Amino acid sequence: MATNRKRGSETRLGLVRRARKMNRILAETYPDAHCELDFTNPLELLVATILSAQCTDKRVNMVTPTLFAKYPTVEDYAAADRAEMEEIIKSTGFFRAKTNSIIGMAQAVCADHGGVVPNRLADLVKLPGVGRKTANVVLGNAFGVPGLTVDTHFQRLVRRFGWTEETDPVKIEHIVGELIPKREWTVFSHRVIWHGRRICHARRPACGVCPLAALCPSFGTGPTDAVEAAKLVRPGPFS
Repeated sequence: MATNRKRGSETRLGLVRRARKMNRILAETYPDAHCELDFTNPLELLVATILSAQCTDKRVNMVTPTLFAKYPTVEDYAAADRAEMEEIIKSTGFFRAKTNSIIGMAQAVCADHGGVVPNRLADLVKLPGVGRKTANVVLGNAFGVPGLTVDTHFQRLVRRFGWTEETDPVKIEHIVGELIPKREWTVFSHRVIWHGRRICHARRPACGVCPLAALCPSFGTGPTDAVEAAKLVRPGPFS
């Protein structure tokens, strides 16, 4: 079994090789990794991703069928009654701010993009309520444009992996982008997020059953006994 090792002397080439091997293991472990938000078009994914802030994907997926049915077009969102929307999305938390973001986003899409969700990062991040993380989710999963989704799971795991000590999401995005081939950025994000939700938990990671144990300098952060660790593994879907 692996031991908790420090990698201060790891070379750049060694880091790249280790990162890509970890990615291959994650690909074998989570061959079906995908976005766990339900959507059928870029607009729906954009709205769902805005709702997912500080909320589980499971909860968002419970709310969006009603929301999508009531507001099928971006024009519908732009003209929405604020109180009605707030009532529909209330259970996702921060519902007033999210309503502001969704209506503002829709109005901007109508005013600046002819009612069509843009497919460029520079345009998406200018929309109300849309940061780089949300933009990359939409680009990668609705438009097929590679992007890294640097959410809380992603940030925690790449630091545990010893890939970076950065805490700034944008810096993390660029650092990891240099380790993983661009064509895999989107699916790699899903693999890491799935691993964070299922095995590499924030408080007690299931180290004893982690497929990355031999390559992870943080091995031992959680229980290393396989039986004990197995009890911590969670099946999906998740937040």
